[in-house]
This record gives sequence, C-alpha cells and structure tokens, in this order.
Amino acid sequence: MLSWSKNKDAVLYVHFPCFDGIVSAVLTLLFLEHEDWKFKSIEPVNYALRNEWLHRRLAPKSAVVDFLYHPEAVFWADHHQTSFINQQLWADYQSRSGGWRVYDNDSGSCALLLWRKFGGFFAADSRLEEMVKWADKIDSARYDSVDEALFGDHPALVMSSSLAVEADDQYCRFLIGKLRTQSLHTVATSKEVQSRFMQARALTDLGMQRVQETIHLENSVAVFEAEEKGALINRYVPYYYHPNARYSIGLVRSEKAIKITAMRNPWLHFESINLGAFMKKFSGGGHQRVGSLVLPLEREKESQGIVEELLTELHAQAKKENVRAGVQ
Repeated sequence: MLSWSKNKDAVLYVHFPCFDGIVSAVLTLLFLEHEDWKFKSIEPVNYALRNEWLHRRLAPKSAVVDFLYHPEAVFWADHHQTSFINQQLWADYQSRSGGWRVYDNDSGSCALLLWRKFGGFFAADSRLEEMVKWADKIDSARYDSVDEALFGDHPALVMSSSLAVEADDQYCRFLIGKLRTQSLHTVATSKEVQSRFMQARALTDLGMQRVQETIHLENSVAVFEAEEKGALINRYVPYYYHPNARYSIGLVRSEKAIKITAMRNPWLHFESINLGAFMKKFSGGGHQRVGSLVLPLEREKESQGIVEELLTELHAQAKKENVRAGVQ
C-alpha cells in the first residue's frame, strides 16, 4: 500500500473503475517518481464528473491518465475520442502537445499508449508488459471469444471483474499500490480481489438471466432492457445470446439513473459508426466501437428517444453497406 507524507505535493487523477486506468496509473507513478515527483494522493475520477471537470482546480503538480483533458494537468495521457470537452480544449492541447501530454485516439488503451511513449524507461519489464497487454486487450475488447469475455479466469480478467463490486476510492488505491511492485497473479489472488470477484461472478450470472428476458434482434441489432438492482449487466452478454448481431444497445435501470450502452460486435469485422461521438451529443462518451450515457431517472422518456435515434443510424448504415455490396 502506498503511504503519503506531508512533504509530498503531487496528485494523480485516474479513471476508475477501469482496469486500463489502473495499469496506466501504475506506469505513470513509476515514471514520474523516477522524475522526482513525490505523490501525496491518488484521486479516482469518472465520467459522472464530465460537466464539472473543467471547474475543478487541479493540484499544481498533477497528472491525469485515461481521462478527460484538463489544461492545468502537468502530465496528461489519454486515448478516448471524447477526451476534449470542447474545441477550445483541443486547441489548447495542440498548442502544448508533446512532452508530457500524450494523446492518440487510435490506441486501443491508455496503458499501451504510455508503454509506447515511455516503454524504454521500463526496460521491457515483463511484469509490467503483461499488465499492458491485458489492459489493451480488455479496453479494446479484443477477447478471443464471448466466453473469455464473460467467464475468463486470467488474473487480469479476475481483477477487471472485481471492479464491478465495491470499487471505492480505497480499492483503487489498494490496487495501484500493490501493482507497483507485485504481479497480476499475486494481486489477483489477494482476499480483497477474490471476495469482489466471487460476488461479481454471481451478480453477472443473475444479470445474464435478466438480459435474456428482454433481448431481441432489430435488423441485426441486439436490443435489451434490464434492471441492474442486485445484478451486474455485462456489456458482452448480448453476444452470448446473439453471436451474429452487429451491434448491441442496452437500456439499464438502476435506483438512481438510466444507462444507455452501445457496442459493436467485437467478433465481427466491419467499420463501426462512431458510438462514442453519438453518445457525446447527449453528454456521454466512449470510443468508436463502444459508447455509453447516464441519465437521471426523470429523463426516462428521453432515453427511449435516444435508443430509437441510434437504431435509426445503425439501420441506415446497414442499408448503405447493402447497397454498396449489391444486396437488395
């Protein structure tokens, strides 16, 4: 576990709960500590902060990884297509890019981006290299199969699954602190990870049952609605039931919000519409192949309209592809 002393002044802001964010944070800590940064805290952040992110004053010596661009960050690295909240921030980044501001939206993960940029510093450390490989596989949805995505038992998958249960700030700091010096296998077998993983596996099984009750195909798009209360809804579940669906769209209700998720089938090969950009129109975000949006419960009617609008775009894309292919 990391310990912080009063004479340390740096702060690391990391996207959490996210396995890529965790690995990116480990790489960043190790690199910046070598550059004589002394960290006083790690601050988990997530996209619920999007609307207030620019109003937050960062620590004078701050690093932000796998998250939205902030002009006050001394060190910043990200790979999301929705990293810049507005055009002014994009212009600010361009005017100061290079050095310790690292961005590439073609990178499958932030961890791989950092490894390519600063990998020479780590001297091909096999322990870290394994973390980066799995962070990239998980964040870019390059699983070998839907079974691996849902039921895989590699330590990285165990740890990633554990992030769905009791993933509070303390757990974030625990994982980063341990992974600075220990292997994925060692940390994944700890009681803190295992207890959460076992809960996550049971809740995922229940979530699969709930998805199965409503999931259906609409012109090659697997659509479902599910209550999240007391269960976990894994984004890969639709392809367990409909392996040939091109896309999935889920409307998941919790006690406080409604989440819309959309994903291109990672086991089919075709050019996806930009799902992250679609969700950004409604203050969501994501990648080209994965997008999500969280709305308060009072906007439930709006959520249905967003799903219909996305379905319309996906169906229009399919028609264009059929015309190009000569399919009537």
